Amino acid sequence: MTRSSRPATQHRSGAVARMLGIPVATLRNWERRYALTQAATSPSGQRLYSADDMRRLTLVKQLNDLGHAIGQLAALDMAQLQQVASTHATTLAATQPGGHAVAAAPPPRQALCLAVIGPDLGERLRRPALLQRLGGGLTLLGPFDDAAQAGAALANAAVDAVLVQQPQLHAGWLASFDAAAPALAGVPKAVLYRFGAEASCDALADAGTRLLREPQPDAALAQWLRDLATARPASATAASALPGAVSPRRWSDAALADFARLSPTIACECPRHLAELLVQLSHFEAYSADCEHRNAADAALHGHLVRVTAACRSSLEAALEHVARHEGLLLPR
Repeated sequence: MTRSSRPATQHRSGAVARMLGIPVATLRNWERRYALTQAATSPSGQRLYSADDMRRLTLVKQLNDLGHAIGQLAALDMAQLQQVASTHATTLAATQPGGHAVAAAPPPRQALCLAVIGPDLGERLRRPALLQRLGGGLTLLGPFDDAAQAGAALANAAVDAVLVQQPQLHAGWLASFDAAAPALAGVPKAVLYRFGAEASCDALADAGTRLLREPQPDAALAQWLRDLATARPASATAASALPGAVSPRRWSDAALADFARLSPTIACECPRHLAELLVQLSHFEAYSADCEHRNAADAALHGHLVRVTAACRSSLEAALEHVARHEGLLLPR
């Protein structure tokens, strides 16, 4: 972050235009019409841009790409440009789905999100009498025809449990399910079944799968679903009880990669390093969460790693925001 120890690097117009991703003629036109920077001039008449010039031009280019007029931006100093960027980012976050709002966090989710697999089961769960018995303790996702369809549809969804209608249970059923729906592999499962060998049922029970043999009246099914909603997974309960629980991930890998590519246009490379660290931390967080569900013996350890990693990731996200504003860069979308 300290620039005093670095030699004062100056860039010519051609290099600056390449780093900004614009034609040289456009850069020259901007300078001629709007005098965007106080660039020095070489003995041969070439304009030479400093690191401060580059930061200003980078931010102007970003804001122009977002629809702000060059003529209006040219009259603003760096602090004012950063304020425009901050206002734009805040407005974007508040209006776009999935945007990160820095205002009050949403209340913790109380209802259990249950993915339902089996067309007949979906029809049954829509019966008014059964819905009345369920009350508001469940959010139903589906129904889906099979595991593959559910896994594809819910790849990025928050799912607490999966309820599957599987008339016949066979050896290897759980492995087949996880292979068809990798996104749901670590999610607790419950199975409504009619026939199954005792060894197959024992194996599923040992793996943590809840079993309910059909036929069952609606009252029994509703009671069982309410119990399922009450007995939330241990990791979800621990996370919701954690003081100052961290927020979900703010930026995707693609958004961070786009942001990291801005670093070559400025003297400080901290934005790129932070973006790369965030990608690594986010992947380790997801890996630990997966291990938490796969390995019952070490669930507590992996749950702890998930929370510690998430806290580190949240702190680095705040640091990235601080650095971005210091360097005059728009935050990742």
